[in-house]
Amino acid sequence: MKLIKFFAAAVAVCSMSLAQQALAQGKGLIAISMPTKSSARWIADGSNMVKVFKEKGYGTDLQYAEDDIPNQLAQIENMITKGPKVLVIAAIDGTTLSDALQKAADKGIKVIAYDRLIKNSKNVDYYATFDNFQVGVLQAGYIEKALNLKAGKGPFNIELFGGSPDDNNAFFFYNGAMSVLDPYIKSGKLVVRSKQLGMDKVSTLRWDGAVAQARMDNLLSAYYSQAHVDAVLSPYDGLSIGIISSLKGVGYGTPKLPMPVVTGQDAEIPSVKSILAKEQTSTVFKDTRELAKVTANMVDAMLSGKQVPINDTKTYNNGVKIVPSYLLKPVSVDASNWKEALIATGYYTEAQVK
Repeated sequence: MKLIKFFAAAVAVCSMSLAQQALAQGKGLIAISMPTKSSARWIADGSNMVKVFKEKGYGTDLQYAEDDIPNQLAQIENMITKGPKVLVIAAIDGTTLSDALQKAADKGIKVIAYDRLIKNSKNVDYYATFDNFQVGVLQAGYIEKALNLKAGKGPFNIELFGGSPDDNNAFFFYNGAMSVLDPYIKSGKLVVRSKQLGMDKVSTLRWDGAVAQARMDNLLSAYYSQAHVDAVLSPYDGLSIGIISSLKGVGYGTPKLPMPVVTGQDAEIPSVKSILAKEQTSTVFKDTRELAKVTANMVDAMLSGKQVPINDTKTYNNGVKIVPSYLLKPVSVDASNWKEALIATGYYTEAQVK
């Protein structure tokens, strides 16, 4: 009798588990393609989306391509064969997916570009991202305020870093920053001693911190043996950490050679710690939990025939069409507001960053 009861209980548990799985996937499969696990933010993006989609009753297929373009393409093509309702894609290179997206469209699969615009394809239905131009404005605005440029202070030496040239966002970050910095460069209040301006000269392939560190090494050696770097525009925390390592390697961060203003983006834990250590100066926080919610709401509305929530129909032209978008607001974070922005919101615990 005890054995019968045991098996009955086991069957009940198994049935309950299967029922829960069926319920979780009752509204269909959502395929999620992320670029890499080498950045903490993409890990957070993936896990946040899985959580929100499951809460809404969708199954998920989450895959990371480890910054390998052919790998991401193969993963997406494999996802298409599984018949998802929607593909959510954060592209490594937003120009390489046209053929795959046509295959998706032929099967009636909708596509949402996630945080990185997919270029040269009519088959991108929506775009979920942050206000990327404003990210650059916040970064440059921090430099402007820290150096008191509005009051006419200067001249100050600055060097500029850009993101990966195959990431459409990198141009928005750079252009946003230059909308603030360019007048000061033209007036001579900011001096780029290397004369390296423009994304063709300052970009950093694959957002690689080691590449940024090597370039900063070269800049310091060639242009700053007898001069002080006062500010570095860095569009991403992973680059900022490499840049700071280079600066520390030649003595910056000491009373005789103070650390320049160094910006960043994504509020990654190493950079938050660096801010608290008075090395990196600021970062831009983009709450990926909110982006995951926005994306899930877009999917839900699209699949249920409701009006899809968007707030921008002009900015993001992918070369074929203007992609209707939802833009979230980024937040500038430094030593004065990190607790309010990152801890009070529950994004991190204080123990994680101390």
